[in-house]
Amino acid sequence: MSFLIEELEAARKAAEMSQEQLATSAGLSRMTVQRTEAGQIDPRLSSIAAIAKTLGMDVMLVPTALRPELESFVRSGGRFLGQPAGSGAPLSIAQTLAK
Repeated sequence: MSFLIEELEAARKAAEMSQEQLATSAGLSRMTVQRTEAGQIDPRLSSIAAIAKTLGMDVMLVPTALRPELESFVRSGGRFLGQPAGSGAPLSIAQTLAK
């Protein structure tokens, strides 16, 4: 879970939010956010979801076996496996959503 906490902390810092601002917006105590980021507690999923939502993110549970494929898909910009590059290729999901 530490990778998730690190991502949320990085998103908070990128949004230039203090732990207190995040806690207030997420309906949590500042201590909960502080202890979560410091790895002092194992936060509840509801707390993680509230933090993520406040930062404009979603928490998505993915079966462990599918994680490598999903990460590859995201890194590829949303292109389907085997999708050819070039002008004749259909738009990727990422390109479609960007429109």
